[in-house]
Amino acid sequence: MKIREAKEVDFEEIWPIFHEITSAGETYAYPRNTSKDESKRLWLQLPRKTYVAEENCKIVGTYYIKTNHAGAGDHVCNCGYMVSSKARGKGVATAMCEHSQKLALELGYKAMQFNFVASSNTGAVKLWKKLGFDIVGRLPKAFNHPAKGYVDALVMYKWLDV
Repeated sequence: MKIREAKEVDFEEIWPIFHEITSAGETYAYPRNTSKDESKRLWLQLPRKTYVAEENCKIVGTYYIKTNHAGAGDHVCNCGYMVSSKARGKGVATAMCEHSQKLALELGYKAMQFNFVASSNTGAVKLWKKLGFDIVGRLPKAFNHPAKGYVDALVMYKWLDV
């Protein structure tokens, strides 16, 4: 697997992954009908950097990194990760998260925070914990899951600067 910085032309392969995940409404709080143009803005243009994971020259995952808060909180970054359903369970999310933590340090960040992890996304919660993230906050019934109804959203955090 190769992880590299995304280029504008990569969005044609990112879009099906983004659309599959957001339209399901189970893990991200983006509107389920987020347009292709808005998705491109959210995933490629707003973040500080966006990366893709490739297997056999095909994009199977993507992540962004951005500053979580300005000013006194600008040493903390935020990342979002998406993996194609065809590539799940193959270590793509693990590889991207590990890559993003190294990148975060290179970019001068000292910590990483996930602001809104649906508690029903048990695979992600388990993986983030395995990779050293702690649950530091719980927002009761903050995420409206399409099948499970209102579930808690978790704030997860890891100090990177060791």
